[in-house]
Amino acid sequence: MENNTSLQQQLLEAGVHFGHLKKKWNPKMLPYIFAEKKGIHIIDLNKTVEGLQEAAAAMKAIARSGKKIMFVATKKQAKEIVMECAQKVNMPYATERWLGGMLTNFNTVRKSVKKMQSIEKMLNDGSAESLNKKEKLTLSREKEKMEKVLGGIAQISRVPAALFLVDIGHEHIALAEARRLGINTFGMVDTNCDPNKVDYAIPSNDDATKSIAIIANYITAAIAEGLQERQSSKEEEEQHDAEESAEAKAARFEQKQLDAEEKGKRSRAGAPAGAPRRRISGPGQGGRKPAGK
Repeated sequence: MENNTSLQQQLLEAGVHFGHLKKKWNPKMLPYIFAEKKGIHIIDLNKTVEGLQEAAAAMKAIARSGKKIMFVATKKQAKEIVMECAQKVNMPYATERWLGGMLTNFNTVRKSVKKMQSIEKMLNDGSAESLNKKEKLTLSREKEKMEKVLGGIAQISRVPAALFLVDIGHEHIALAEARRLGINTFGMVDTNCDPNKVDYAIPSNDDATKSIAIIANYITAAIAEGLQERQSSKEEEEQHDAEESAEAKAARFEQKQLDAEEKGKRSRAGAPAGAPRRRISGPGQGGRKPAGK
């Protein structure tokens, strides 16, 4: 409980509880609103803590399973924060602008990513040396332009398992694509949005930099824990496999020893009963007669 209190205190200090003006509210946010002060809705931080912890636990489980969570925040005040958080845990992100079809038309977007990577390769390995100055400059500019929009998803080969959105109203295209594909959605939801549009709503101020930072960092820490647990379980499995392999080798060696001993015992005990014996020829048994007789 103490942990929750300190988290609540941090959220309060970061201004997570400040909502929008009363006239801009979405009635579906009513369960998450604590009060109204000077025409501004105040978010219930108990609900924020609940939503944040539930979302963090779910994201931790996704990260532990080895799947990807994509961070989406194209608002000016959220870009930097969210990009840094995503890079910390090596997750994909979209912070410049959301390309329509980034999820629903993922294969086409992948082609653009490959094009960007091939331009980068050309510029780096010297194969662009044959081009004139103007052509090289055009290529560089094209690469920079593409990198701005596609850089955050360059390393993923398939659609992510979940989306974390800052301001679900602002990122409505990304949210619509994720819902269409049945991708899990997590979002910072302010008093002017519909919390039912995301699977995991975190009622919070999605405009203030401090508020965005505290929520994004909390979630990033949970994802990092999940990744750490995945790594530890992998190492344990490898160790277990190595031990099993050593045990199997020892068992095979023991079996060989037993087989060899058994073989030795049989050969010392003589031929098995019923085996034909060698006949020794002598006089009167078809053998040679003694000399001089």
